[in-house]
Amino acid sequence: MVIPVHDVNPVRRTPYVTYALIAANVFVFLFMPGLAGSVAGDSSLAQYCHLQAFLDQYAVVPRELIHHQMPRLVPTGDVGVGPQGPGCLVGPPGYDKSAELSVLTAMFLHGGWLHLLGNMLFLLIFGNNIEDRMGHVRFALFYGACGYAATYGFALLNDGSAEPLIGASGAIAGVLGAYLVLYPRARVWVLVPFLVFLPLRLPAWLVLGFWFVLQAVYSSGTGVSDAGTVAYAAHIVGFLAGMLIAWPLRRGTPPPPEPRGLLFGRQARPRHTW
Repeated sequence: MVIPVHDVNPVRRTPYVTYALIAANVFVFLFMPGLAGSVAGDSSLAQYCHLQAFLDQYAVVPRELIHHQMPRLVPTGDVGVGPQGPGCLVGPPGYDKSAELSVLTAMFLHGGWLHLLGNMLFLLIFGNNIEDRMGHVRFALFYGACGYAATYGFALLNDGSAEPLIGASGAIAGVLGAYLVLYPRARVWVLVPFLVFLPLRLPAWLVLGFWFVLQAVYSSGTGVSDAGTVAYAAHIVGFLAGMLIAWPLRRGTPPPPEPRGLLFGRQARPRHTW
């Protein structure tokens, strides 16, 4: 696995939507119930129950989205004691949930710091150029469309699942797919783990193509132990949706200029010879 850190692809305007999406994701994560304690290392059953109730209301559940089978009993957020000991209480839902709207709310929820930071890193590196090419409004609509396509694609493949689905990965995968179509020759600085992290500058088609192949391999359950907890199929659908939407813009997108004298993605200072 390679870790992208910077792309050599300048933009013409400030990516306000990209920055706003990152800020919104971080803000929502910091205020998700039950996560503050887990980050600090003092998680409790009460926090876990509170988080489960929150996710049941705002996360996507494939069975609800495809078949509109809303559960009669949901976590209430309270702790109770049953025959098998303490656990989360369940009861009739005290809210009206829109399965379609939950696709949008779930795109701003994350299950941990690594989940959040990984997604935001990819969005920061690749989202600014796609926003620069599409414009602010169209990029926002594109981001949402890819997120919905990824979520519905995963839900159709797992229509009987009652497990909550959260994260911006599907929408960001769409951004990666668009970047591959529009800027395949752009150079991307990556860190490659080989004893130590080696910095390499590789073409975007190689970096993003390798990422897509990994998602396809992982979705089959090969080479990864958590294939059941990560929605790799959503990544694939989002990536393909981004490619399809961006394809008509391909002809009008010139290849990015590559400045000379680059040192790890930055302009190197001129050296004097004596």
